[in-house]
Amino acid sequence: MRSDSHLTGPISGHVYLKHGKRGASWYYRARLPHEVRKRLGPAWTGKGRPPAGQFTRKTAEAKLQEILADARRGTLAGAVKTGVKFADAAAEWLRYVDQDRKRKPSTIADYNGVLEHALNPEFGTLPLEAVTTERIDAYRARLVDEGRLSARTINKQLVILHGVLRRAMRVYGLRSNPAALVDRQPLRRSGDFEVLSPTEVEALARAAESDQDAAIFRVAAFTGLRLGELRALRWQDIDFAKRLVHVRRNFTHGAEGSPKSGRVRSVPLIDHAAKALDGLSRRPHFTDADDLVFVDDVGGYVDEWRLRRRFHAALERAGLPKLRLHDLRHTFGTLAVQVFPLSDVKAYMGHADIATTMIYVHHVPQIDAADKLSELVTAAENPVSGHVRDTNAEAGDGAGGEVVPFPARSKWARLDSNQGPTDYESAALTS
Repeated sequence: MRSDSHLTGPISGHVYLKHGKRGASWYYRARLPHEVRKRLGPAWTGKGRPPAGQFTRKTAEAKLQEILADARRGTLAGAVKTGVKFADAAAEWLRYVDQDRKRKPSTIADYNGVLEHALNPEFGTLPLEAVTTERIDAYRARLVDEGRLSARTINKQLVILHGVLRRAMRVYGLRSNPAALVDRQPLRRSGDFEVLSPTEVEALARAAESDQDAAIFRVAAFTGLRLGELRALRWQDIDFAKRLVHVRRNFTHGAEGSPKSGRVRSVPLIDHAAKALDGLSRRPHFTDADDLVFVDDVGGYVDEWRLRRRFHAALERAGLPKLRLHDLRHTFGTLAVQVFPLSDVKAYMGHADIATTMIYVHHVPQIDAADKLSELVTAAENPVSGHVRDTNAEAGDGAGGEVVPFPARSKWARLDSNQGPTDYESAALTS
């Protein structure tokens, strides 16, 4: 392809016939928006439909229109030369989300890890124009076939890739975002996960290596705090009088920041967790208001990976099934929905969306659910017409079989098959 980069303008073009030593060929000249001249293929001079790869004026013009349409959509490969490698665009995007969008240090570290270990090894040396939808989709399909990564992790890579290319559109003039056309992996959450019963939580605590580990396990299971929130918890966050734990901070990737939701929240402090914390508060050191609740030997943050190893060792000693430390948070969720509305549980757990809290919905007790359903089925098996005959007439007292209105209906019965939408249906229609 010949490109005259100094000639730019609206996307347009025309075809022309050129004769050479090997015969006539159709070419096109177009602004895409830089001027491009390119051979389409040999001219067809015979009768009937031209063979594949050969062109009449009509088919040459049709091909050109396809090229122009792709260029206007920004999907024509090589139409724009940014002169930028993907790795450079990735570095600019990371700078942007860090310094301009003010993402948390833990989020930036997470993004950087994905770029360094996944996306840059795959795309880093490629020009931006070479990162096409087909290439991205082939990468996605390969990750799926390898089976090493979860659908959630694959989607995280696609989201970051989308962000890098979207930023490149603004900064480097990339005409389209090829990642926007790549389908993400379906996420299916059954709501069925491993949790511990309160009795099993106590067994885990008894098997802990230390009193502090026992307290961490109890507090995690009975307050639902994330590991980073537990590591950042300070004594000033514990309100024994009001029986509350205030979640103000999170410690991940070596830095302290706000909780994952970005908002401070308060969680009920039940007796089992309060007793464990009260015991820790009586230790000889690190009990001032600004001290960490869970500490290492010098009062610093608890090491995450050592704690995880001790957790798995305690599970084994207690004869409990293998779980993740994060599953103690799920333990709280399954307990909380049994006594609190889902909206309250959402707030206690710091979920950004009620859809996340809904994974616990099948743990909500429905003691009278069977009775309600039985009543509905019974009403369906014994339908009412809306009217009954006069009982005296039925007894043969000579009355003329007067029909009287039925005084009441089952609460399950619809009044009229042609009635307007219910409140729920109206909300659905107007939402």
